[in-house]
Amino acid sequence: MTSTAKAARTVDEHRAAVAALLPPMPLEDVPLARARGRVLGADVVAAVALPSFDNSAMDGYAVRAAEIAGAVAGAPVELPVAADIPAGRTDVPVLEPGTAHRIMTGAPLPEGADAVVMVELTDGGTQRVRIAEAVPAGTAVRRAGEDVRVGDTVLAAGTVLGAPQIGVAAAVGLATLPVRRRPLVLVLSTGSELVAPGTPLQPGQIYESNGPMLAAAVEEAGGAAELLRFVPDDVEEFTQRLAGRLVRGDVDLVLTSGGVSAGAYEVVKDAFTGRGVHFVRVGMQPGGPQGAGRFRVDAADVGVVTLPGNPVSSQVSFEVFVRPALRAALGHPHVLRPVVSAALAEKLVSIPGKRQFRRGLLDAVTGEVREIGGPASHLLGSLARAECFVVLPEEVTEVAAGTPVEVWLLDG
Repeated sequence: MTSTAKAARTVDEHRAAVAALLPPMPLEDVPLARARGRVLGADVVAAVALPSFDNSAMDGYAVRAAEIAGAVAGAPVELPVAADIPAGRTDVPVLEPGTAHRIMTGAPLPEGADAVVMVELTDGGTQRVRIAEAVPAGTAVRRAGEDVRVGDTVLAAGTVLGAPQIGVAAAVGLATLPVRRRPLVLVLSTGSELVAPGTPLQPGQIYESNGPMLAAAVEEAGGAAELLRFVPDDVEEFTQRLAGRLVRGDVDLVLTSGGVSAGAYEVVKDAFTGRGVHFVRVGMQPGGPQGAGRFRVDAADVGVVTLPGNPVSSQVSFEVFVRPALRAALGHPHVLRPVVSAALAEKLVSIPGKRQFRRGLLDAVTGEVREIGGPASHLLGSLARAECFVVLPEEVTEVAAGTPVEVWLLDG
C-alpha cells in the first residue's frame, strides 16, 4: 500500500540542510600518541624506504650462496665466522670470500653477502660454522624498499588512523600527523523537569539523559562535545547564556534536544525563531519536528541543529542527520552507518508518508531482523539493546514477514 502524503521536508532534504552547517574542518598536527581514531587530513609520503637497508629476515649466517652450493647434511660446508652483526650495528664489515658472518634478525646485510642461512641449518658455531644445507641467493634477505619506496604514499587523506597506520607513520620517521580538527559541538539540555543523575527525584521530575547521550554520540562520531546542562526554560536567559558561551568563537555546532514542538513553553523554538534557525516537520518517525540553521546573535554566527526531546527521537535524529554531518566535516571515508539487507522476522506496520527507523536485533545465524520494543519514541531501554535500525520507506504502510528490508548496523 502506498501514500501520497507530503511532509514539509524529506529526510534527505533535511540531512543536506544539516550537512551544510559544517564545512570541512581545518588541519592540525598531532603527536602519534594522540592520533588514534583521528582522520588524516593530507597524504603521507615516505621520505625513507622500508626497509631502509638490506637486512636479515632471521637469525643465522650471512654467506655467499655460491660458496655453500654443495652443502648437504652428510657433507657440510665449513666456514670461518669472521664477524658478528647484531641488529643496530652501523660499522658492518664487508664479507670477504670464503667466510661467514653471524647475523641477527633485522641486522644490516654485509656487502658481499647475498643470502642468510638460518641457524637451524648449521651447528651454531661462533668461531667456525658447519652449514648442512645449501640455500639460493636471496634467501632470508629483506631488500631495501621492498615494502615502501621513497616517495610512496603510505597513507591517503581520509584514512582513519588505527594502530597499523600509526605504526607505518612512525616507521617512515614521522613524529606528528596532519589530521582534521575535531568539530566542537556544544550540547544543550533544557527543561525545568530535568535533574542530574544521582540527585533525588521530586514529583514530576526526571533524570536528564539526552545531554549525556548526545555528548557521547558526538564523541563516538569523531567530534568533541561540551555539555551545557540545564539551560533555563526562559527565552531571554536561554539566549544570554548561549551567547555568553559562543562569544569565544570556538564552537562549530550547537546541538539541542527538546523545545521544538508545537506546544507552549517551547523555549528552544522561541529563542531561535527569527535568528536564522528554521523549524520544519520531516517525514520520518521517530523525530518529525526538527530545526536547523545558523544562529546569529551579537558576534556569534554558528550552526544550530535542534532535535526533538523524546530520547529515542533525539538519538535517531542524531544518527540520521548529525552524525553524517560530523563525519563529512572530518573527511571520514564512511559517512553513513554500514547498510545491509535482511529479511523481516515478523510483519511491521508503518505510517504512510513517513520514513520509519525501527529499532532491531539482527540474527547472525538466520539473517533475519526483528523489532525490539516498539515504535514509540520514549522507549530508551529498547534503544539501548538495539543492534540496528530497520528502515521502512515512506511509501509503504505494511511490510510482510520475510520481506528484505534496509538495515543500518549501529556498531559499524
